[in-house]
Amino acid sequence: MSASARPGWMEKPKPVTQAGKALALVVVVLLVCVPFLVILSTSLASQREVVANGGWVLWPQDPTLQAYRDILDGGIVTHALGVSAGVTVVGTLLSLACTVTLAYALSRPGVFGGRPVLLLVLFTFLFPPGMIPGFLLVKELDLLDSHASLILPVLVNVFNLVVLRGFFQGIPEELYEAARLDGAGDWRVLWSIVLPLSKAALAVVALFYAVAYWNSWFYASLYLESDHWPLQQVLRTYVITGTGLTDTTTGEATVNAPQTIQMAVLVIATVPILLVYPFLQKYFTKGVLTGAVKS
Repeated sequence: MSASARPGWMEKPKPVTQAGKALALVVVVLLVCVPFLVILSTSLASQREVVANGGWVLWPQDPTLQAYRDILDGGIVTHALGVSAGVTVVGTLLSLACTVTLAYALSRPGVFGGRPVLLLVLFTFLFPPGMIPGFLLVKELDLLDSHASLILPVLVNVFNLVVLRGFFQGIPEELYEAARLDGAGDWRVLWSIVLPLSKAALAVVALFYAVAYWNSWFYASLYLESDHWPLQQVLRTYVITGTGLTDTTTGEATVNAPQTIQMAVLVIATVPILLVYPFLQKYFTKGVLTGAVKS
């Protein structure tokens, strides 16, 4: 039987069923793509055309990049973009390193204090600290108005830790024993055996961390001054309140952010994740489901 042949127990789909699935897929695609198309088109339209069409443009008659030029010429969004990129890269690397090492230690049987530490970690997942204790902790550590306040309080995510721990436990024990017989230590086993076999799970966890850091705005509003804000907090100020910020290079304030500027900032904030996601999407099913089932 060829690989494309259907198993005997699988019923041949009816035309009505296939049409229903195709229609549902088309509807879902339109629900996802049309809003983004409207945002992109509005950012490329002139402010006069946006006003004439009631605030939104589905297809601009005379596309222009003026909104993007205004953004890149100023120091507000470009500075915030650099902050978001730096926090995302540094935070993802640190979080991934800490999560991998902790998950590997908790996945090995007989580790001293492993079970109490695991229960303590899971306790924080069930009973997370509130906003006020978190703010007081950041203040006592002298991290206010520091980009480290966006990374250190959320350095390890419990869900990602559980996923990696389950994935590491699923690696055959014989590989660990063979490495021990060859004289490999814990770090050597982790670097040469565990990590190469866990690329799918690592890619998924890294993407989870990157998206979380990139989209983070709440902690920035609590801990940072406006001249240190990441892109998402600037985006929130532009889109929700309809106002701009004080330019960090010229010192001039932008009071009313036009609709085209708001949508252009939204596109700039969304595109980086959209560019990264397709390269890691194939790892999602293998990475998440394998780690979750085996944990």
